[in-house]
Amino acid sequence: MKQIIAIILLFMGSVVNAQNEPAGLKVGDMAPMFSGNDQNGQQFSLQAALKKGDVVVMFYRGQWCPYCNKQMSQMNDSLKMITDKGATVIAISPEVQESVQKTIEKTKASFPVISDIKMQIMKDYKVNFPVPQETQDRYKKFGIDFNVANGENGANLPVPATYVIGKDGKIKYVFFNPDYRKRASVKEIATYL
Repeated sequence: MKQIIAIILLFMGSVVNAQNEPAGLKVGDMAPMFSGNDQNGQQFSLQAALKKGDVVVMFYRGQWCPYCNKQMSQMNDSLKMITDKGATVIAISPEVQESVQKTIEKTKASFPVISDIKMQIMKDYKVNFPVPQETQDRYKKFGIDFNVANGENGANLPVPATYVIGKDGKIKYVFFNPDYRKRASVKEIATYL
């Protein structure tokens, strides 16, 4: 009987945890509009950008993440593949502006990067999640302190998702994988523009 109760409690805990996991948005959903200042202090508005063409929205974890830096560098190296189709690329991070500048230095990203203060964009796109304490402790051993890198956003990160949003505001493509090592390729993204 105790085993049955333990299994039920374990199952209920899994259901509760699953409800807290980010789910992302789906193809066909209307993209939440947002605006913010990029790394150069320029105002970026999704609504204004969509008047010009499709928009690729990338979420990245931080300048300390080698997978994020690789993705940002690859996007920058192949940016012409996207812009030649009339599209715009925007990257969004929970990091403070100083950390965003480190990302720019490392990746040479020439597209807008927004520091998502208060994580509103990440919440609207359903990609945010709290980092478990044991993971925070492990990262601190490598010199990564989320409270420093992310400021008031603290130990919260996005799933490194990518969305292609059509001029009509609908999501045309979604890459959403909680495994931070998996990323959408620029070539794949470009096929949806």
